[in-house]
Amino acid sequence: MRIEVALLVLLLINLFGFGLMGTDKRRAKRKQYRISERTLWFVALFGGATGMTIGMHTFRHKTKHIQFKYGLPVLMLIHFVLAAFIIK
Repeated sequence: MRIEVALLVLLLINLFGFGLMGTDKRRAKRKQYRISERTLWFVALFGGATGMTIGMHTFRHKTKHIQFKYGLPVLMLIHFVLAAFIIK
């Protein structure tokens, strides 16, 4: 039962991270107030790296920023490795 709850939480935070990337891209195009990089990294660090990586490529947002281009996929891999050890 606990694994199902954890997976649901991870799914939700990844959907949220995906949405954040889309929202920030839309705001950038409209020259509106942006979501801070600190907030983006906070969401990624706490489980949203996969959704944000997918969002980065889907919306073509932050792809020229080296820290996002390489940092998000590395963080995503770290999350997968941690999840594998926890589930095992």
